[in-house]
Amino acid sequence: MSRRCELTGKGPMTGNNVSHANNKTRRRFLPNLQDVTLQSDTLGRTFKFRISSAALRSVDHRGGLDAYLARAKDDELSPAAQKVKKEIAKAAAEA
Repeated sequence: MSRRCELTGKGPMTGNNVSHANNKTRRRFLPNLQDVTLQSDTLGRTFKFRISSAALRSVDHRGGLDAYLARAKDDELSPAAQKVKKEIAKAAAEA
């Protein structure tokens, strides 16, 4: 399982550990990923995603999964999230 947010595309970054003696060793900064279940109001069902805490706050701020995916760019979304976005758009167009 990759360490990448399915909604924002956030992944590991690299940097240095710096000791008191100013020795530098390489390290990785990992995103704060959580397994969450999000509810789609349009489809009336739930979806499991592995997203960062920042993405979860963004979903809440925009008013839910449907509103977040409507404004999200396709190149940042995972294939599973893109599939959900298309399902939501299709259901909204039919309604």
